[in-house]
Amino acid sequence: MIDIIVGYIDRSSPITFFVLGLLSFYLLLTIWTFVYRYLTLKRWLSKENDSMEQMHMGAASVTHHSILKSCLKKSPTIHARLLEMCEFAATKESTKGLTLLSMIASTSPFIGLFGTVISILEAFAGLGTQKSATLSVVAPAISEALVATAAGIFVAIFAYSFHLLLKRKAYELSTVIAMQIDMLLAQKRDT
Repeated sequence: MIDIIVGYIDRSSPITFFVLGLLSFYLLLTIWTFVYRYLTLKRWLSKENDSMEQMHMGAASVTHHSILKSCLKKSPTIHARLLEMCEFAATKESTKGLTLLSMIASTSPFIGLFGTVISILEAFAGLGTQKSATLSVVAPAISEALVATAAGIFVAIFAYSFHLLLKRKAYELSTVIAMQIDMLLAQKRDT
């Protein structure tokens, strides 16, 4: 296995190293973004769920951990528009990182394809100097060139999957905040 990797490195061009390096960076950035945002959203969602649970049990307002508490501090009375603006701010905050994951998911296959095309061009240029190019000579060169495409698709799969998971978590959070707002407004109407 190590011989295969060393042989691949010996035959690869600087463009291939650049493409694989960029895709490696993309993969690390994807994993870091997902882990950081997932844990942040999970913790935030837990606090908002606790706040909603307290309201279900008869609390007159949200707990101090809820993002809505900071909005309620700004005004002595509950205003629907103020709560709506707070909900928009929470949605904006909860969807951070989704654009990055979306960009990585959409561009990494093209970066991998670029690396493959360059590698195939180099392989064919090298074959042009030989007198006879048989399938046993062409096949390994093309299979090595396809590594970049595979790497691009690999990164895109994780970026897209993580994007969807974070998007769902952000939706859950927005829903809990919206339910708390509805409960606050209902309490205001009842009084």
